[in-house]
Amino acid sequence: MEKETARIEAFSDGVFAIAVTLLVLELHVPEFNAGSNPAALIKALISQWPAYIAFIISFFSIFIIWVNHHKVFKQIYKRNTGLMFANGFILFLVSLVSYPSALLARFYLSDAKQFSVTIYTGMFVLVNIAFNLLWQQATKDKGLLRPGISEQAIKQLRNNYLYGFPTYLIAFVSSFFYPDAALLICVLLWIYWAISSRKINFTAPLIT
Repeated sequence: MEKETARIEAFSDGVFAIAVTLLVLELHVPEFNAGSNPAALIKALISQWPAYIAFIISFFSIFIIWVNHHKVFKQIYKRNTGLMFANGFILFLVSLVSYPSALLARFYLSDAKQFSVTIYTGMFVLVNIAFNLLWQQATKDKGLLRPGISEQAIKQLRNNYLYGFPTYLIAFVSSFFYPDAALLICVLLWIYWAISSRKINFTAPLIT
């Protein structure tokens, strides 16, 4: 069967690449007077550590989203309008990741820390919802999927995203009270997605 999603995947890869590039714009070179010394530069660079943390978390979050997006589209061979809009929702959210990352970097050391973390974790709740919506649209019409994919494989992918939702939601709720813990949950989720994405590799036809 001919794969009809090549243009969707190419466009999606372009959006992911731009989203990652935008993240680095939040890493700024410190401004100094002409007589500044190396010690002052080191101190200024260290003081920007929230920006580095935000960049690292966001970069690998987008990377893991891209990996899972790639894995999902290995199982999708055809397209319809619902699928394209669901994919567009994912791309819309990915393109926004740089903004909550900038908020986190700028306000993490301020009184607005909690609110910046809440916005950041809320973004990834929406990303998880978007992935669930994409797979729901893909499986609603089994004719869109790769020939020979098994019910077990379909269920595995569905559960992979469904199980992530309550954890993202816990991170979001925790951000109101324990913002540091909420960010730690995001990091742990990044590790979870990295590990779980390795299991989504149904390259050969799976027959039930």
